[in-house]
Formats: sequence, C-alpha cells, structure tokens
Amino acid sequence: MTDIHHQGRRPGKDVHHGDHGKDEAPPSVVLEAVKAEVVDLVRQPGNCPTSVARDLDLTESALRGWVRQAEIDVVDRDGLTSAEREELFRLRKENRVLREERDILKRATAFFARETR
Repeated sequence: MTDIHHQGRRPGKDVHHGDHGKDEAPPSVVLEAVKAEVVDLVRQPGNCPTSVARDLDLTESALRGWVRQAEIDVVDRDGLTSAEREELFRLRKENRVLREERDILKRATAFFARETR
C-alpha cells in the first residue's frame, strides 16, 4: 500500500515516540511528512478518506482536516495556510507577552508614584 505500512508506522500513534538523535528530523517535521503522504494517498483514484482512515487506524475527522488544510495550503480553498497559521500563533503569543509587560510597567509606575508622595 504505502511506505507508512512498510515502515510499520501508523500516523498519530508511533510518530512521536523514540529518541531523536542529531541525524533524525524533529517529530513535527516527521509528522508533517506523514500527513502529506496520507493526504496524497487519499487523493489517489479509488481511495476515500473513510477507507484510508480505517486502514491506517486514524480518525476520519482528523484525516479530513489534514486534507482540508492541504487544499488551503495549495490555494484550492479559502482559509489560512499553514504558514499563516504559524505566523498568527506567533503574533498572538508575542502580543500576549507585550500586554503582560505593559501591565507590569503600569503597576510599577503606579507603585512608584505612590511611594514618592
């Protein structure tokens, strides 16, 4: 069937386990490669998400999400690409940190203003 079966891997099950030496890709890179391979498998003639999910012991909803995101990434659908999602996540985190820092400075300013009276 696919290289996944020949490797004895099941996406979402075995991908994150084991020691990752210097020569191995990080788990997130491996997972993305496995997702891409599974999406390609779904797109092959005669395959449907239901049967592929069952064969690979995945949930159908997760597999459909991977296919949907792959379609967005290649501009087949409306929505945020994976790169845009990552940037949005990074910017939201940065925004949260900046707000916390601002609030700390506000409290410090108020504290020192009271101390100088």
